[in-house]
Formats: sequence, structure tokens, C-alpha cells
Amino acid sequence: MQSPFWNVNRPAAVPADINVPKTAAETASTTSRLMEVLDSNNHGNVHGGVIMRMVDESAAIVAIKHSRRPVVTKRIDQFTFIAPAYIGDVVHIHCQMNYVGRTSMEVGVEVMAESLGTGELRRICSSQVVYVALDENRQPTPVPPLQATTPEEHNRIQRAKAKRDRILQLEKELDAEFK
Repeated sequence: MQSPFWNVNRPAAVPADINVPKTAAETASTTSRLMEVLDSNNHGNVHGGVIMRMVDESAAIVAIKHSRRPVVTKRIDQFTFIAPAYIGDVVHIHCQMNYVGRTSMEVGVEVMAESLGTGELRRICSSQVVYVALDENRQPTPVPPLQATTPEEHNRIQRAKAKRDRILQLEKELDAEFK
């Protein structure tokens, strides 16, 4: 079944060559949006769910650019709000690839709110979102590797890999416990 991701009104998609590494800079993305009344509660704070949806959509852009495939969200790691966003703020979602496995990709996300009246920038939250690339049959499919271009990127990739290994081990232990 053809995925609705590839619609007839755009050029045919070409999946990324899984043998050609990509850098985090090639697929990084920033999404910005003005927060409006419909995004907020009765106190003028932007709903956390609005921010979470923006994060998922923005991080998916990075995963799709990396794989040139449709993706599904597998996991959103720790999502702690440390400051509010308000009506009239511009929320900026900065995303870049942290780690790439065989079919999965972890995208790092930082969310900032900008007060247009003062120029003040506030850090709202950060998170990591894991996506799985899908083939035409909606099955997991391999993606290109991630190539570090700086020592900082290399360290970020190694930290994300170590975290992934810990999560997989924990999932294995939980599966055994509930059998």
C-alpha cells in the first residue's frame, strides 16, 4: 500500500542512500510560531500539549530530512517544562540529529520562547524524540548513518548511543519481569 506521505501533488520522493552518511548540520531545523489565544489556557500560558505537538512535528522534519522516508514517533524522552510561554511569544523549536541506529533516529530538541516586546529569550524545555523510518509497506527500514563533524557532535552521538543501550536493557528487564 502506498503511503499517504507521498502525495501526487509533489515530485516523487527519493529515499536517502543508506550508504552515504549525513551530518547533523545537513538536516537540522528550526521552527518558529507566534503563540495565539487558541494556544493558551485562561491564564495566558501556552498549553504544554501545544508545545509537545510542535516539538513532535518539528523533530519529525529532521528525521524525514535524514531518511527521506515517512517516520513514526517511537518515544519522547524526558519532557520537563522549566518556564512558560505566553500569548504573543514566538516559540522557537531547534532540532538536530543526535543519534542514528539501523532504522531509528534520535532528534535533540531545545525549545525557546521569545518575548517580541522585550527581545527576552527563555528556555522552555528540551527533549529527545526517537523516530523509526518506514518503507512503502509501513515497515521499519534502514536509514543513512550519522557522521560527526566535530568532537562535540562525536560526544553527543556517543552519549545518545549509551542512553539508547540503557533504555533497551531496561525494556528487556521490564519485559522479563512482566512475563
